[in-house]
Formats: sequence, C-alpha cells, structure tokens
Amino acid sequence: MKRITFQTALTLAALALPLSFATAAQARPSVEVAFVLDTTGSMSGLIEGAKRKIWSIATTILDDNPDADIRMGLVAYRDIGDDYVVRSVDLTTDIQDLYGQLLQLQARGGGDWPESVNEALDTAINKLHWRQGGDTRRIVFLVGDAPPHMDYAQDTKYPETLAVARQKDIIVNAVQAGDARDTARVWHEIADGGRGRYIPIPQDGGQIVVIQTPYDDDIIILQKQINGTVIPYGPAPMQRRTEEKTGQLAKVAASAPASASDMASYINKRARSSSEAVTGGGDLVSDVQAGRQKLDQVKEEDLPPELRALPAEQRAAKLDAQMTARKALNDKLAALVRQRDAYLLAQRDKQPKQASSFDREVEATLKAQLKR
Repeated sequence: MKRITFQTALTLAALALPLSFATAAQARPSVEVAFVLDTTGSMSGLIEGAKRKIWSIATTILDDNPDADIRMGLVAYRDIGDDYVVRSVDLTTDIQDLYGQLLQLQARGGGDWPESVNEALDTAINKLHWRQGGDTRRIVFLVGDAPPHMDYAQDTKYPETLAVARQKDIIVNAVQAGDARDTARVWHEIADGGRGRYIPIPQDGGQIVVIQTPYDDDIIILQKQINGTVIPYGPAPMQRRTEEKTGQLAKVAASAPASASDMASYINKRARSSSEAVTGGGDLVSDVQAGRQKLDQVKEEDLPPELRALPAEQRAAKLDAQMTARKALNDKLAALVRQRDAYLLAQRDKQPKQASSFDREVEATLKAQLKR
C-alpha cells in the first residue's frame, strides 16, 4: 500500500474539500482475508495448527499494514451427508469472535474422497460481505486435501466462481495439504484462475514452530488487567459476548501461553489505533475513548448493573478511572510487546530452515500479496 502518497492525498483533501467529502476521503485502507477450510477428519492436524497460529497470522497483516482496517472471515466445509456442508463466519474486525468460532471446529466426517469445495468457494466469494472499491486488498486461502465434487448439479462450479472473484478483485490462493495428484491438478487451476499461489504443504500442516519468550507471562498478566477495565454495555446478549471475550485469554493462557501472548500482542497493537481492549463492540471504555459513544447517551437499560446503581457523576468518574488505567496499562504492554517482537525476530533468525508449513506459507503469501 502506498502510505506516503495516501497520507499526502488525505492532507490535501482535508484542506480543499467540504467536510463530508474530506471525511469520506479519510477512510482507512482495508485488508480482508478469508480462510476456506476443509474440516473433514483427515485435516485434524492442520486445523489444530491453525488454531494455534491465527493470531500470529493476524499480527503479520497488522505489522505490515498498521493503518489498515483488518477484517477476517472463515468458511468451513465438509460434504453432503456430513453434519454440515458449509458453515461461515462473515468478514469481521472482531478477530476474537472469529478465533472463538475457529476453536469450536473439529475435524470430522468425510467418506468418499471429493468434498464440497465448489459450494465452499461460492460461499466465500459470493456470500461473504466483501467491501467494494476503495483501497482494499481482498485475499482468500482455500485449504484442503481433496478435490471438489463435480457431479453435484446444484453447485456453482469453481471456474465460474473464480470469474466472479476476478471481477471483485479477490485473490484466491490454493493451499494443498498432502500430495494427492487429483487435488494438485484442481488446486493449480484454482490458483491460476484466482491469480493467486498454489501452495503445497504436508498433510498435517507441517511443523508449527512455537517460540516461548521471557515476556509471555508478563504480557498475559497485563492483558488480563486491561480486560479488567472493560465495561460491557448494550443489550444483554452483547454484554455476555463481551464478558466471554475478556475471559477467553485466561482459557487460552492455561493451555497455550504463546498463543495467548500472540493474542495480547495483536490486541495491544490494534488498540494503538482504535482504542479497543477487545476486538469488536460492546466495551463502553473503548467506545467512549474512541469517540464512538457518549456516556450520557447510553440508555439506562444498556448499562451494566454496577453503573446503573451509581448516580451520574459517579458513573462518569468510574468511566474516567477505567480509561486512565487502561491507557497506563496499554503503554506498559506496548513496551513489552516491542521487546517480545525483537526477541522473536532474533530467535527466528537462529532457527534452521524449516520445510513448508501452513502458518509460514500463509504469512509469506500475505506479505507478498499485500505489497502488490
């Protein structure tokens, strides 16, 4: 992305155009990435690896595009006769919600060799809500080990779907798990038709390298403290979702400290530009701090019980205290994240050259395609 040219254009637009046009011109560039993932039984190793590395993949996008509005989506597919054919999570800035959906995926089903690849690709290209026009990069990763059923009359076949992808300026990459020749032939065709890369990886996703750092424990502690400053608000279901997301870190930290540290690092970097403690809406502190909401405009019934019980002045004081605490904690966390990044970079340079794996190939592909 041409950041210098883009910022210069924004400055001129703000000076020369009416306010409404200047506001439109200052829209942030967008990066949209969707994973189309075979979730049948043979993909269990790769799916577990994806759960561990989704935050580092998101951070790769953020590090190279710090000013971008990042949205990610997921299409899980199996085949007719399984307990589902396609399940999707629409493109969203709420990466924690996407992560929660990914954690629920289990590799099951499958029977005959081909899978419902055509329906999955059609869902990704035509049913996810891609942004139109503007400074947007749109990228799909199809990940699977088996070719599509071409005998399903109701399906839109992949060549037709890829033609639509080209019209929408969506790049489609084809990641093949394993070495089946019939899959390789189709995956090559999909990558060529999608103007993307054909990426062969081992059946289990390859060796996922997880590097523990001396900063992980302190990062997790600080992020838990930041999550403690969250004030859920809105309708009751939204408040429950916000509470669940703030509790997600503790669950991940118990089983995968490096993944929890990856999560906290991403959230902190995102917070520097959007004032978010958790991705997505539902946090009064984030929304007021970012100017998206005003305390006195929130309906009484949308406040959490602890704020409803306070008079107006004390509500404002409580909110101010949480905002002040969060800023101090985020500043401390940012310093630790920078140290962690430097440590990870040094350790990766020391690692022996690894064979291809899901996370390394996806990260390398994103770096290349987001620079085009």
